[in-house]
Amino acid sequence: MNIFEKVIGSLDDKREWKAMEARAKALPSEYRNAYKAIQKYMWNAGGLKDMSRIFGGILDLFEEGASAGKKVIDLTGEDVSSFCDELMKDTKTWKDKYREKLNDKIRRE
Repeated sequence: MNIFEKVIGSLDDKREWKAMEARAKALPSEYRNAYKAIQKYMWNAGGLKDMSRIFGGILDLFEEGASAGKKVIDLTGEDVSSFCDELMKDTKTWKDKYREKLNDKIRRE
């Protein structure tokens, strides 16, 4: 992988991301606003890997919920942050990366 791909990702990753964003824009406003708020929470919570897979799953869930006439809270539960945390529980975060880096540095010294 060259430096360009490390910084912005591969073209396939960019296409996938743009397709997901287009799906999000097509959602009803309640779902679109919730999706954006969830994205912001997850990025701030430090998600790194598998985020596009997680966001794609949320979009699938939201598209199905919207077509069934359900409210967002019917799908996520009242505690949306816990819903997000559960989705990210096996995802490596920025905090995990820095923990590993610190532990490796101390072990080497």
